[in-house]
Amino acid sequence: MSLLSDVLVILLNGLQQGAIYVLLAVGLSIILGTLKFVNFAHGALYLVGTYAGLFVALNVPLSNGKLAEWGFSSFGLDIGFLAALLFVPIFVFGVGLLMERYLARAFYDRPDTDQILVTFGLAIVVQELFRVLFGSNSLPFEQPERILSVGSFAGIPVSGPIALPIVGNFPQWRLWVIGITAVLVALVYLLVEYTDFGLVVRAGTRDAEMVRLLGIKITRPYIVVFGIGAALAGVAGVVGGPLNVVNPTIGTNILVPAFLTVVIGGVGSIAGAVVGGIVFGLTTAALVSFAPAWSQVGLYAIAAIVLLTRPQGLLGDEEVAP
Repeated sequence: MSLLSDVLVILLNGLQQGAIYVLLAVGLSIILGTLKFVNFAHGALYLVGTYAGLFVALNVPLSNGKLAEWGFSSFGLDIGFLAALLFVPIFVFGVGLLMERYLARAFYDRPDTDQILVTFGLAIVVQELFRVLFGSNSLPFEQPERILSVGSFAGIPVSGPIALPIVGNFPQWRLWVIGITAVLVALVYLLVEYTDFGLVVRAGTRDAEMVRLLGIKITRPYIVVFGIGAALAGVAGVVGGPLNVVNPTIGTNILVPAFLTVVIGGVGSIAGAVVGGIVFGLTTAALVSFAPAWSQVGLYAIAAIVLLTRPQGLLGDEEVAP
């Protein structure tokens, strides 16, 4: 392989890894920027989305955990990946609504430390619940082969290698992850920036009391914002599950990179979350290729450099700087 080919492969792998960070970071950023709520249970939503996607899309054998002890030999509906991509975000959106109504809302006016403690505690509870039910072993989340298979139509292939110019063969599903992320982020951006709903949310962020005096019930947009952030984490779990191991620790493992993505991009900035995710994804891909032992250290180094030189993040406003 030529040097240019190697660089392009690293670029594509970085964009794919960055896409997962972006989906998580956009959800975190709009929740933190709009509601001023530090949600350390966001990784738990990713965990729920991954297992829910596995449940809807496939049927996998169980050999550990309470479910296996109770006589369940397998887990899943096996109705296809497209169904998972459609239904799981709706399910996790609902989970987010419940989390906002019965947990987050009570802590909006509490210190950040209280928010961190209660949400991180919830994340640990969810992780251990999944560990009890499914055991600690990883479950296989196979990449979908085709989608939209109807009748004689074989469907659209979404996995396996695809020949790209210069690069050669490259996994199709990684390209689909990048494309799905781009579409969803664009839709969220349009919703927040160019709709009446987004106008109310942005106004409430600046002066919630004035919005209430105008007769607008600000809690309704807030709960929807929380649900959208949760749904994006669910989508990240569905599309990222086939690319990673699936076990109860995936939520806590991805939480710190997701928060770092928000910090270096800028709290409350969707564009900042995208830039931060791409930077982290490319850094991870490059270090995994050339210096694997430093792949995690590199993320913290970049975050430290950005915070020292631009505390509000790359695209953040100065008023939200720590």
